[in-house]
Amino acid sequence: MEETKIYFKDLINKQRRGEPKGIYSVCSINKYVLEGTFQHASKHNSFALIESTCNQVNQFGGYTGMTPRDFKNYVFSMARNMKFPREKIILGGDHIGPYPFKKEKYSVAMAKAQAMIKEFVISGYTKIHVDTSMSLADDLKRENKKLDTKIIADRCTELVRTSENSFNELRKENKNAIAPVYVIGADVPSPGGSDDVEKGRRITEVADLRETMAVTKDYFYQKNLHDAWDRVIAVVVQLGVEHGNNIIIDYDRTEAKELTDSMNDFPNIIFEGHSTDYQSSKNLKEMVEDGIAILKLGPSLTNALRETVFMLNYIEEELFMKNHSIKLSKFIKTLDGEMKKNPKFWENYYKGDEREIEFARKYSFFDRSRYYWGNRYVKESLDLLISNLCSTKIPLSLISQFLPKQYNKVKEGLLNIDPIIFVREGIMNILDKYSYAVGIS
Repeated sequence: MEETKIYFKDLINKQRRGEPKGIYSVCSINKYVLEGTFQHASKHNSFALIESTCNQVNQFGGYTGMTPRDFKNYVFSMARNMKFPREKIILGGDHIGPYPFKKEKYSVAMAKAQAMIKEFVISGYTKIHVDTSMSLADDLKRENKKLDTKIIADRCTELVRTSENSFNELRKENKNAIAPVYVIGADVPSPGGSDDVEKGRRITEVADLRETMAVTKDYFYQKNLHDAWDRVIAVVVQLGVEHGNNIIIDYDRTEAKELTDSMNDFPNIIFEGHSTDYQSSKNLKEMVEDGIAILKLGPSLTNALRETVFMLNYIEEELFMKNHSIKLSKFIKTLDGEMKKNPKFWENYYKGDEREIEFARKYSFFDRSRYYWGNRYVKESLDLLISNLCSTKIPLSLISQFLPKQYNKVKEGLLNIDPIIFVREGIMNILDKYSYAVGIS
């Protein structure tokens, strides 16, 4: 594929010329989300930027059970099944740093973080977001105070030095290996989302951004990482966008103007926006126009998957509820049952009485149900649901009732009646907003 550095440098140059171009980044391990992503990228002849967080994938398996190499092979296998060219895939590691080990002391946590970044690099990931913004067990804790910028920068450069050494090892075995590009930033949303969105809008202070850039560059240069600094292509900033259980904080370019104008101080970088899920097409387009050229999303895609599968579950019940020869999937009930059995992925996010929590498990914009799609019983239930619906011709009236967007495309001859196609279409409907925003539609 085109060298990652050249691709992103070209993106930066277009931004500097006033061309509102960007790329969206899909952070998900879900099979259907990735299939929809590859189909969407094929449709637009674009690159597919796929990222995994340090919680999802690491040298210990993360909560998915996959190492970086496992995830790469999983992604490439799915791309092959979707006939998507491997050379158009950009693999990224998100929040690579000591976050999963933050309850341990510095020496232990950083050693594990260094081992993690090495595995990502030697596995061929070419976009690395380095995140050392969190306090570790033996750091001095000061209430409502972030970790000192110099400490963050020092740890960041230690991980980048490990990354560079790892790449040099890789290049000895593969002279065509692509050097990684880096994303930095001290004002970084937590991986997996935050549960304090109700506190209001949060925008990175320009003074903090300038300090981060100056101090981090100084540390890179002190440690003779000049070439690596040339491959720092973006900085993560807080844009005042977020989502909660039932609310969405929309992008306000007026409130973010001081921050986005400050990008003129840094001619060789773009901004990376996290938590852009659930923003409107207009908001996303304005972000790219304002220099936020990397738009990261994830929960809105698995939420679209959930919405579509719930509708398919309702269709299944309408078709087979009184047919005792058909075993119903009871997908909605199965998913909720597995979430109740193992609450660790949602219990810190969903508060209230029993009814409110039950409602949130199903419909919250946080979409903590995304952590359960790999559960054995959830997968079996979904497979049964799809098998049941594939065994019959779904009436147009039910498609119109429960899946109106898909219905319109069926009537226009653009979609076949197929539950898996309907699922992918639900995901691609979200990605359409992003392709429009980044200028590839």
